[in-house]
Amino acid sequence: MQMKTGVEQSVYAILILNMLPDKAVLPGEAISQQLGASPTYFQKLLRKLVSADLIISVPGVKGGFKLRKKPEDIRIYDVYLAIEGQQSLYSSSGVLHGMLDLDEGGCCLLTDLMEEAESSWQSVLKRETIASLNEDIKVGFQPKMQLLQQWVKEKMVL
Repeated sequence: MQMKTGVEQSVYAILILNMLPDKAVLPGEAISQQLGASPTYFQKLLRKLVSADLIISVPGVKGGFKLRKKPEDIRIYDVYLAIEGQQSLYSSSGVLHGMLDLDEGGCCLLTDLMEEAESSWQSVLKRETIASLNEDIKVGFQPKMQLLQQWVKEKMVL
């Protein structure tokens, strides 16, 4: 399994938006620059996050983006679903059925294993939130976080 970079960029974008004061927004262009993301691709990610009700888009000259939910209510799995969608990571092509000449209704050993693995990683992503990641970043990267917070203050729009 290889996740697209959009999930990673989206999580970090939400972490940046978490630094905003209540009435402030941050322009999408500024966030995409900070993350080193393609502005066109990043706008698509932001639209997906808005559609998933994770962030709000404020239109206009003084527009931008801000969180819709509290950081403790945004699970990393929610961000994953917003960007990647609900589809399963594995879909059997029926190789076992052909190999053993089984009826179509028979089980697929690999499908069961893959469903168990997918359930395991989903539970980890469901357990972690933007708030928990934010705490980890504060503890592990304090001097750098102060620089990022300063950048947010310079770029935000009230």
